Amino acid sequence: MACLERASPALKRILLKLYRENKSIEIDHHLYEFGSVEYHIQSSTSDTHYTYLSVSTPLLSQGVILPNGISQYTKQMVKGICPDVVEIMEPAKEGYQITLRLDLSKIPNGKDSIKVIADISAVQAVILSSQLKEMLMNVSSQDTFQGMYKTIKLVYHPREPFFIVRQPQKILAVFPIRFKDKTDVIIATAFFQELMDVGSSEKWAKAPPCCWSPIPPPELRGEPFEDLSTNGGFVSFDISSRHVKGKRLDKTVWSLLNFYAYVKYHVKSTRSFIQRRMRKRLQRLVEVLQKRSMQEEEKEEEEEGNHKVQGCMFMRKMINVSKPKVLKRRYNDLSGKIKRIRSRIKIQGFGRFRRRWLKMPKFSSSLGYTKLD
Repeated sequence: MACLERASPALKRILLKLYRENKSIEIDHHLYEFGSVEYHIQSSTSDTHYTYLSVSTPLLSQGVILPNGISQYTKQMVKGICPDVVEIMEPAKEGYQITLRLDLSKIPNGKDSIKVIADISAVQAVILSSQLKEMLMNVSSQDTFQGMYKTIKLVYHPREPFFIVRQPQKILAVFPIRFKDKTDVIIATAFFQELMDVGSSEKWAKAPPCCWSPIPPPELRGEPFEDLSTNGGFVSFDISSRHVKGKRLDKTVWSLLNFYAYVKYHVKSTRSFIQRRMRKRLQRLVEVLQKRSMQEEEKEEEEEGNHKVQGCMFMRKMINVSKPKVLKRRYNDLSGKIKRIRSRIKIQGFGRFRRRWLKMPKFSSSLGYTKLD
């Protein structure tokens, strides 16, 4: 499982600027991340040696961590970032969980300086990881309830809670999955099913077994309804004791904290890949249609060119004919038409029919007429 960047980019940029100035700078700056994480950086020209960094971050679970601040274990983990540079101030500044006094002049030169500043910039990740580590390592009798271990609700990002259930031989981590888009739900469901198939293979036998279910597991009975209302189901990981020993503990904890971010990254990448493939396929279809259209246009142009060539050849033949011959031919045609118009239409037997039936009768009158003078 891929781990995301732990250091805060904005905080890292400010600390690098203070370190490279080689002199004190007047600065009083507030940074906000994820809507609930706040950094307060203070540096004064009157105090040339120290820079103060206060951190406020929501606790993973109020029921496990001390209500007045962070635990002693978390403070030790923060101080272990770089003991020569980092010092925890007691008490912390009002409104913050922890306040650090940084002596940037003790940071080694070269490439190590960037690494140390990056580790200091990841103080918020160290605090949250330490809280979860403490939950996974400490098992007390208060965690049991009627033969079952109590479920612990953790909130790393707002509206993205997950649950830790301690059992006799393993630790169960349950993630309710929610998406706004139905397409994301389909992609995520396919991803979880593939994750189950890969996790059950011999090659990944040492990895924590993964299980996906559309309904809540029995261990979450009694939890609030709003925490169990999902459209992407529930993903569970069975974490055994070997996954939280030594250096594996840090990787396991950070992977659990960023599982939501990893799923969203995978869904977004898959959607981009599908859209890119669809665009390529559409482009190929358009190219085929354009090629066909170009072929038809070329064919039409060739046909038009052939007609033009034939017309030119006909005109050349007409030009080659002498002018007197053309005039004589036109005169003969015109005279023939005139003769046909003036000549009578001769029908065989029509003369006899006319003499017999179309003869005008002669009228005679018994009355005489006298010419008047």
